[in-house]
Amino acid sequence: MMRTVRAGWGTYTLLGLFSVVSLFPLLWTAVAASRTSTRLASAPPPFRFGRNLPRNLGIAWSEGGLGEALVNTTLVASAVAAGTVLFSTLAGFAFARLRFRFRGTLLLLVGATMLIPPQLGVVPLYLLIARLRWTDELQAVVLPALVSAFGVFFMRQHLQRALPPELLEAARVDGAGTARVVWHLVFPAARPAMAVLGTLSFVAAWNDFFWPVLVLTQAGNPTVQVALTGLGRGHVPDQSVVMAGALLGTLPLLVVLALFGRHIVGGVMRGAVKG
Repeated sequence: MMRTVRAGWGTYTLLGLFSVVSLFPLLWTAVAASRTSTRLASAPPPFRFGRNLPRNLGIAWSEGGLGEALVNTTLVASAVAAGTVLFSTLAGFAFARLRFRFRGTLLLLVGATMLIPPQLGVVPLYLLIARLRWTDELQAVVLPALVSAFGVFFMRQHLQRALPPELLEAARVDGAGTARVVWHLVFPAARPAMAVLGTLSFVAAWNDFFWPVLVLTQAGNPTVQVALTGLGRGHVPDQSVVMAGALLGTLPLLVVLALFGRHIVGGVMRGAVKG
């Protein structure tokens, strides 16, 4: 039987302090987006909202082409999250409950890929994308990110706890094939972890900058991160407009986290509690 522990004033004070520190960058971005570039360069910097927020948001939206960029980034992040969840769940189930030759070796190789810096594979990957003529195409960003070694390990660890082997044996005795086992047993058991992995993959794909800025251009099919680079160009960039663009690019993530944040907490807590 679990015992309820009540938090004291010290806990609430510490949590409040952490919340203020965590929210300060977002608050400062909003304040900077409401000021002028001249005021931001002055000392001390402003800490109160100004009157230029609507104007700066409009300039960032039009000059940066953020409307198209937001649509592109939503498509890319959604496709990456869906692919990562699907393939990681299937591979995690295979490593967790299926018996096949070289399973341990293959799992070790998958884990070894996490030790390789992603920058080492940029040149051959770019050459492959160029040979396929996918530069400035969204699939150049989506396809390399559909498989995640972390996702495979994450789903494997979850399914080892959430999917007892006795349940699989009972389904086999009843005549269920692999497809039915995956659809009726694996996916329901993996749903909490799938929600966590999907949300984290969506956020990571949304914030990805290094690879998209190499294969996409602002004039082609830009993502939000690529489009924001166009706002900082010029001899004297308007930093308030740049901050306004960053604020516009952050708002959809806040909506996603507000809608699915409880799934992350629920999935983590379910994985942390045995039984």
